Amino acid sequence: MSSINTGINTGSNTTVSPGGLPSRRNTELALLIFAVLIPVFAYANVGLAKDGTIPTGMISYGLGLGLLAGVTHLVVRRYAPYADPLMLPIATLLNGLGLVLIWRLDLEPALKPANAAPAQLMWSALGIALFIGVLVFLKDHRILQRYTYISMAVALVLLALPMFFPGVNGAKIWITIPGVGSLQPGEFAKIIITVFFAGYLMVKRDALALASRRFMGLYLPRGRDLGPILAIWALSLLILVFETDLGTSLLFFGMFVVMLYVATERTSWILFGLLLSAAGAVAVASVNQHVGSRVQNWLNPLALAPNGGVTETAQAMYAFGSGGLFGSGLGQGFSRLIGGIATKSDYILATVGEELGLTGLMAILILYGLLIERGIRTALAARDPFGKLLAVGLSGAFAIQVFVVAGGVTALIPLTGMTMPFLAQGGSSVIANWALVAILLRVSDTARRPAPAPAPSPDAEMTQVVKP
Repeated sequence: MSSINTGINTGSNTTVSPGGLPSRRNTELALLIFAVLIPVFAYANVGLAKDGTIPTGMISYGLGLGLLAGVTHLVVRRYAPYADPLMLPIATLLNGLGLVLIWRLDLEPALKPANAAPAQLMWSALGIALFIGVLVFLKDHRILQRYTYISMAVALVLLALPMFFPGVNGAKIWITIPGVGSLQPGEFAKIIITVFFAGYLMVKRDALALASRRFMGLYLPRGRDLGPILAIWALSLLILVFETDLGTSLLFFGMFVVMLYVATERTSWILFGLLLSAAGAVAVASVNQHVGSRVQNWLNPLALAPNGGVTETAQAMYAFGSGGLFGSGLGQGFSRLIGGIATKSDYILATVGEELGLTGLMAILILYGLLIERGIRTALAARDPFGKLLAVGLSGAFAIQVFVVAGGVTALIPLTGMTMPFLAQGGSSVIANWALVAILLRVSDTARRPAPAPAPSPDAEMTQVVKP
């Protein structure tokens, strides 16, 4: 018992819980049933709204989603029996609703690409396969700590790859693999670089927190401690800026600040991060035309777009206003007026707001909030420093991505071009986010696993109680 308690403060690798929590696998199974039924009913609702009949693919869609959910549940029950019981149902529900929304937009002939839902279903199945692979082969999350610097190199390679491929819509964030299609390496890099940040900060956190100097009211660590990680972070951001991938830049920056704050418990890092973020955003918007045009659309959403029409930001605002409190109903909105592929990727939340109203939009955001809260709870429950930092880093990355996309669509901040996790069209995104959830489940399984029974002590057998 004493070794567990001291493990929290001294960096012990002990991660078992002395009390032992119930596995809650049956709770997870019950929630998964609802997570499958709700998208199936939504699927039927869209068919009734568009054609007045139950769609012919409803049974196969329900069976397919139910099969994937059942397989993932059995894998979690077998390989991570003490994992958090809410994460898998929430991810399944968001993924299922995303498939329905993309299929609903497929029914609009003007929107491209056509038949995106079957492709998204295939990518979702691949994501679930990776989810299973992570849980089966990653027996202990602390193994990732061995690959701290390898993960750094892999993340930088992934971030640099799109520079050698043609840009799409002003951004160079895609690579094309013949026979596979387009992938966005930044989605995978966010997980891999979190492993590097967690491993590095776990070793250097004491030096970063204690061996610091006071400068203008801020406690700044020594250059030899902060320098390496700052250099890697800055290099990552430079690559992303040259590729015009502002969304991933913000994601990496926010994740870095959050993990640094958690590791050092220095509130000055929040202020430092906000100042750097504001300076970087102004600088990039000033020199980059693509980013600058998005900032202009954000500042003047009702002005004419470069093509003489209405800006996408304004069209999203009209969609939210048209939806009102309860929405027009699934399949009865006009978000198809938002141009191109953006309706199915960047602006899919506008479809939610118009057809499900503020009520449906808040329900979706609450699901994201619950998933993030379970990730933070996992970080709090983890007893090893690496597990804490890894869980909080992954949860922070997920939270920042949701904020950046939702804030961009609702005109709170400029649109950055990222995808809403699980909900929007994007193969790389759905695969990477299933892997992210799998790692969080692995950390939570280790944190919630009951402690093994203590070995019998030979000294105890030799002890005799002498009564007076």
